[in-house]
Amino acid sequence: MEHLPQLISDLALILLCAGVMTLLFKKLKQPVVLGYIVAGFLASPYMPYTPSVADSAEVSTWADIGVIFLLFSLGLEFSFRKLLKAGSTPVIAVITSTACMIVVGIGVGGLFGWSFMNGLYLGGMLAMSSTGIIVKAFDDLGLRQQKFASLVFSVLILEDIIAIVMMLLFGTLGAGGKVDGGELLMSMAKMVFYLILWFVLGIYLVPLLLRKTRRLMNDETMLIVSLALCFLMVVLASLAGFSPAFGAFVMGSILAETVESEHIEHLVSPIKDLFGAVFFVSVGMMINPAMLLKYWLPIVVITLVVLVIRSLVGVFSFMLGGVDVRTSLQSSFSLAPVGEFSFIIATLGISLGAISEFIYPIIVSVSVVTTFMTPTMIRLANPVADWIEPRIPERLKTALARYDAGSTTAHDENKWKKMISGMLPPMLIHGVLCVAILIVSSKVLYPLAESVLSAQWAHLTTLAATLIVMTPFLRPLLLKNCFTPDFWKLWNDRQFNRAPLAAFVLFRLAAVVILIVAAVNRHYHASIAVLIGIIAAILIFLLFSRQLKDRQHALESTFRDNLNSKSAAAAAERPKYAGELLSRDLHLAEVVIPDRSDWGGKTLRQLEWRKHYDVNVASVQRGSRRINIPPADMPLFPGDKVTLIGTDEQLKRFSVALSDERARIEALPPSTDKEMVLRQIAIAPQSPLVGASVLYSGIRKNDRCMVVGIDRGDDDLLKPTPELVFQEGDIVWVVGEDAQIRRLVQRATASAGAIH
Repeated sequence: MEHLPQLISDLALILLCAGVMTLLFKKLKQPVVLGYIVAGFLASPYMPYTPSVADSAEVSTWADIGVIFLLFSLGLEFSFRKLLKAGSTPVIAVITSTACMIVVGIGVGGLFGWSFMNGLYLGGMLAMSSTGIIVKAFDDLGLRQQKFASLVFSVLILEDIIAIVMMLLFGTLGAGGKVDGGELLMSMAKMVFYLILWFVLGIYLVPLLLRKTRRLMNDETMLIVSLALCFLMVVLASLAGFSPAFGAFVMGSILAETVESEHIEHLVSPIKDLFGAVFFVSVGMMINPAMLLKYWLPIVVITLVVLVIRSLVGVFSFMLGGVDVRTSLQSSFSLAPVGEFSFIIATLGISLGAISEFIYPIIVSVSVVTTFMTPTMIRLANPVADWIEPRIPERLKTALARYDAGSTTAHDENKWKKMISGMLPPMLIHGVLCVAILIVSSKVLYPLAESVLSAQWAHLTTLAATLIVMTPFLRPLLLKNCFTPDFWKLWNDRQFNRAPLAAFVLFRLAAVVILIVAAVNRHYHASIAVLIGIIAAILIFLLFSRQLKDRQHALESTFRDNLNSKSAAAAAERPKYAGELLSRDLHLAEVVIPDRSDWGGKTLRQLEWRKHYDVNVASVQRGSRRINIPPADMPLFPGDKVTLIGTDEQLKRFSVALSDERARIEALPPSTDKEMVLRQIAIAPQSPLVGASVLYSGIRKNDRCMVVGIDRGDDDLLKPTPELVFQEGDIVWVVGEDAQIRRLVQRATASAGAIH
């Protein structure tokens, strides 16, 4: 018999442990992630009473793939538009809390005599919260439709982005722990350069690819193409010196802006679950009980730091972002559980040799404790707010109210802000594209031309191709959003404005000239006069070429249409008044009608949600179709996505009813898995069916079977109408479960051989 590879044996053990723990933790109504960690501990060498994984290195490779899929799925759920709509509050809160927790982590590490890098990584890990556990806690407590929950979800998205940035920066620091400011700035500039380049090219090319191949796409091909794009970006990120997980996140965020994003997310989900389980099991495999006993004091201290200090830091951060005291407490206390990204950051630190291995079991232990404390922390928010609010001095209350109002009230953007915000993005994007073209020209195009042409012709061909490709991007770099009405208003308002405005124009002109000079000097050492002539000719072409202008607009239009394709499709189905509700306490929430729910099949009038919960149904989405302002006689079906309007309190009452409905469904007996069979029954002379009609025979009502045909020796079967009367010698064709048909035979026949 052929020897079974060790990897397959290890995988069998991992999945067996994970499967058992998943069922157990689901039964206990605990997060499945904790079950995976326990499964890893059971399969680890540190557990002497159970079989252990033999080849940890191979499992580590599978775990790395799991991280890639986790980050790819996270990117698919990410949306730049949602991030921009969230406003400044979550941005201020996340940046403030992350910076504070990094300082706290370094301080706690110093308290225990740990190295600077151990403290730095610890602070980064403590700043991350668990999205999955928080979402589950909100669902269990019926809080997902609460207004503060949307703020928490925005913060969680930003935390994931901060985690990606921290991974890149920590990777730059490496194992040495020496912070080189110049190297750090170069790494950040490199990250921004590649991020802009990949995102712009991805948004331009990927939707075009999916549109052109749409007719060829079924579930299988869509999955393979999506994973191919994911791993292509993983390889590119690795070649550029970044983490493979960063590349997976980038491609996920690109695909998130396409119309097919939800479909891709659905297809990738089972693969993510499989490899994600392997990753979390590998986390559990690194827990050494001896380490836990040795470092019990740091575990206790760090857990208290998370539950107390991070909660207080969070309250301060949310209030700094312009949120009232109660909402700040609710939001901050909800972020208690240390997240999965902490494990990924810890894995990175250990693989780089930057942190000590004892950090891993410590952070996992802290994550487990804070996970179990999450519901308690969420419930504590309101009692703490009730205790604090009466004790706030009136002067401080007034100051906070003014600060909140000033933070949340929209004000007219001044002309300078509008002009700068209009100029900088196109300058940055088109500048990055031009630099990328120069790099590709130097590294790829010229070597290719040199291999088939003489040196002189290779230089000339490469330069001409480079300038031709660059010109559609040089023009917007020079002119896009430059001489706008706001520009001329500022120019005419005050004499003082003219110097900075002229500096902006000269800066853009200088950037274009530098790029042209860089392209020319790479291939020719031209004299100053010749160089000036080339620059002048190109500038005139940029300013006056109608064809170039049309080409630029076509490129921008394609990019804009691709970027807006998903939102445009959603906008066609979105209620017109979304986002324009009159009361600040009134907002939208989406719920899905559960399978096997009693609500399915009932009309909105029969459900009477407005009467019982004071919520209104704004729209119903069924598949790809949305019905806005549905009529009262419209029935709902399982799987319908219903958009409700209500206050926090009203939506909370409805959420409780939805939870009760789900609990009732779970308590129902399982549906039958018995197959339907087709049988013949011969009507004997003594049968009670003789003379009875199909309707009153009781075959359907009592025997739970259905008559589908009657054979009386004619060429065709008789159609079983309700009035048709059974006769002696009829061969009746019936459909039903085998046991039901056998009971029907016993009742309806007088001889044992009647069934064939």
